[in-house]
Amino acid sequence: MKTAGNIIWLLLAGIWLFLGYMIAGILNCIFIVTIPFGLQAFKLAGFALWPFGRTVVDRPHASAASGCGNVLWFVLSGWELALGHFITGLLLCLPVITIPLAIQDFKLAGLAVAPFGKEIVSNAEAQRRRAYYAAGAATGWQAPSVPSSGPPAPPPAPNQNDIVF
Repeated sequence: MKTAGNIIWLLLAGIWLFLGYMIAGILNCIFIVTIPFGLQAFKLAGFALWPFGRTVVDRPHASAASGCGNVLWFVLSGWELALGHFITGLLLCLPVITIPLAIQDFKLAGLAVAPFGKEIVSNAEAQRRRAYYAAGAATGWQAPSVPSSGPPAPPPAPNQNDIVF
């Protein structure tokens, strides 16, 4: 089903979004200062080309530079891109048959607002990460950025000298 959705998406909107984001990425890569913005445009282009079966997740341990990049991105072009995706998503909701395409457009709108510190992964990988971090959150343990092969280790037991709040 996701292959059929991707083909329909590609024919109706994906190819044009892909080309637009690729042109924006190439233009941003002309100047050294704007190369990070070009890389984010390429990330959006890849997601716009084939969105079904993939999702956007937060990148673990994203730096403060990602936040600064998101602020600049939002001010310079992010809000316009997100608004365009949001409006086309609403228009795609009008015919009932294109609602799955509208959902993908809303995902793109969220990524277009703040692409720095985000990662595009398969749905299976996103579910695996959610389960991994949920298991850690249930035990009070915070997962590392690179998961180990075993289950998360519980936190050490507090000793008598520890101050507990």
